Amino acid sequence: MSAEGLGEFGRIARFFAPLAGPGGLGLKDDAALIDWRPGHCLVVTVDALVEGVHYLAEDPPELVAKKLVRVNLSDLAAKGARPLHYLLVTALPARLGDDWVERFARGLAEDQQEFGIDLLGGDSVMTPGPAMLSLTAIGEVASGGEVRRSGARPGDRIWVSGTIGDAYLGLKVLRGEYTALPAADRAALVARFRLPEPRVTLGARLSDIAHAMCDVSDGLLADLGHICETSEVAATVRLPALPLSTAAAGIVAAQPETAAVLAGGGDDYELLFAAPPDAEKAITNLSAELGLPITAIGTIESGAGVRLVDARGDDIPIAHAGWRHF
Repeated sequence: MSAEGLGEFGRIARFFAPLAGPGGLGLKDDAALIDWRPGHCLVVTVDALVEGVHYLAEDPPELVAKKLVRVNLSDLAAKGARPLHYLLVTALPARLGDDWVERFARGLAEDQQEFGIDLLGGDSVMTPGPAMLSLTAIGEVASGGEVRRSGARPGDRIWVSGTIGDAYLGLKVLRGEYTALPAADRAALVARFRLPEPRVTLGARLSDIAHAMCDVSDGLLADLGHICETSEVAATVRLPALPLSTAAAGIVAAQPETAAVLAGGGDDYELLFAAPPDAEKAITNLSAELGLPITAIGTIESGAGVRLVDARGDDIPIAHAGWRHF
């Protein structure tokens, strides 16, 4: 049977989900769970970066390495897991010589120190096409302490850490847009694209608060859609509640239509989670303790799908909920 038209998640569901073992969670989550030492599970996740798709050819190798590490640690954070180790696969064209690889390894070393992880092994091959880098991250969580996508319940509030849309705008800046922005704002947006901040500490602290959680990689609306589909619920997001940085807010003020685009922009690597209403005080206290904004942006409801609404509660058409590869 032809795979044409199935799309990324349709292909996963039809061809690969039937191959998954119990720890694969039906391939409906961003990580797998493996029983390990008494009272603990290993959490395993893998992500790839492709030159020209996830990063630009001119991006510094050190930052490419760190982005590769951090997008995977973000998946561990979304499970509430503590990072431990990683495996690495590099498929590099011949034009990327030893100097590029040395700088790439320097970035890995710096993030190993930053996050307390180490390399276990991997593979290195040559490719005639663009570079492809894949990292498998391994973490640990107390048995039953992991936060899955599947636990959201009607009545839960939807929260997100940090700010949304900066990475999307940062890529636009790298491609020559928003030249009128102050240099500091352009630099801040580019930094969010090139160097995400995995919310590892926050994720672990949410393990006994959140009912469901994922990180924002494809786009806030798309990733919330994954939670809703897996949890068999619906969601409503209030666009005016979306947390924006100073730079992003300035762009939205000048171009109001951009706000809805940022809700599907992707590459934010913030934590998006559903929690019961009585958890508000605990979340507010945690936000203050970590010095990290955590914003309530909507509600979980009965039904299916994700709605985006304006200040009056009227539906906003969603032209693009997030990134898909196929």
